[in-house]
Amino acid sequence: MEERNSLSARSAVLSALLGSYPPRLAARHLVRIGELFGIAEGTVRVALSRMVAAGDLVQQDGRYTLSERLLERQGRQDESRDPHTRTWDGAWEIALVTAERRAPADRAAFRHAMGALRLAELREGTWMRPSNLIRDWPDSVTAQCTLVDGRPRRDPTPLLWDLDGWAAEARALERELQRADGLAEGFIVSAAVLRHLLKDPLLPPALLPPGWPGAELRERYDAFDRSYREVLMKHLRD
Repeated sequence: MEERNSLSARSAVLSALLGSYPPRLAARHLVRIGELFGIAEGTVRVALSRMVAAGDLVQQDGRYTLSERLLERQGRQDESRDPHTRTWDGAWEIALVTAERRAPADRAAFRHAMGALRLAELREGTWMRPSNLIRDWPDSVTAQCTLVDGRPRRDPTPLLWDLDGWAAEARALERELQRADGLAEGFIVSAAVLRHLLKDPLLPPALLPPGWPGAELRERYDAFDRSYREVLMKHLRD
């Protein structure tokens, strides 16, 4: 399991804003969050300036908001907590890359988009997943791919996702949610759960192993988050 006992100033700021609705906080509040982890006020303010310059944040009237790109990430995070699915009829979405000579930056952006769509790469240029999610495909993907609906003769799930690994980490995070004590520890565990939910392939039940912990982790996190946010907001106002 990854080390979760510390955060950088940038990670603390991003986690705070990604978990806020609306994702907009005053500089003084972000400084107080940094203090939970022993991060000096000057360090937080330098990080804020750099994040604005890099296009991660928008600053206005002493408050900081997520950029459009990171608002999209918050949307995916929300989707991970409350997935929009439909009844699966056995069909798979298959995306075959047909674009030629893509620049490295374009290839990286494409892989990010495919991950956001929760497709997995079977082999280079061949991406697929069960057709059970309700979402739009961005033009940046459809312009580079030929899309096919198919039904594999053999279940390719074990080749595409490490379900045992995801489930083991989810159960570990459930235990951490139960043990979390104090604002700093709760903040770190909360951020770790949200990152992990983003990696959930959101497969139909027929393709999941017995005892899949996805729904349970979401329920436990929602209960934890409701109470934790109340305590954190009180801390920021005091």
